[in-house]
Amino acid sequence: MIVETSAMVLAAGKSERMGNPKFALMFKNQKTFLEEIIDRFSEFVCKEIIIVMNLEGKAVFDNLKIKLSANARIVINPHPGHGRFSSIKTGLDHLSNRTAVFIHNVDNPFVNVGLLKALSTDLGHADYCVPMLKNRGGHPVLISPKVVDAIIKCSRDDLNLKEYLKAFEKKNVKTNDSGILVNVNTIGEYRGLFPEV
Repeated sequence: MIVETSAMVLAAGKSERMGNPKFALMFKNQKTFLEEIIDRFSEFVCKEIIIVMNLEGKAVFDNLKIKLSANARIVINPHPGHGRFSSIKTGLDHLSNRTAVFIHNVDNPFVNVGLLKALSTDLGHADYCVPMLKNRGGHPVLISPKVVDAIIKCSRDDLNLKEYLKAFEKKNVKTNDSGILVNVNTIGEYRGLFPEV
């Protein structure tokens, strides 16, 4: 059975190695990374999509003509320097509904709708699901409402998500999709993936 889901896109990093916010990088068909990611989660009919940004990123976003679907909205992490876990807590705290939540990084524009279906179907009685390619875990990670509540109630915001999740029951979901392992951190990596852009 496919569970009801929402999605969270983490885009509050400084992008120091890239030089510009990664969400504004161009994908194919004149779309940004962020637009492509949002479109795929919307295609899967996620109930709501939260994009976590820092203030500088939001200022860049406001100057661009980036289109978001009606169920997507931006929230600001007031303390992005605290790290990724603080962005996750911020995003989850702004959800309107308690659903399972996909956690995805904006530096990976490859979202496979078929994989989203597989993850949401396989969540079952596990606390979270991770897509696996040749014993390597990737994104998005799908966390259950139980884990969502636990993270929101957690008193710390400087934790490592992977380490934190070790306290919960994990379900590995095998895939042949190499896109789950992508992280675009430098201009060289970006050009290697999108030489035509």
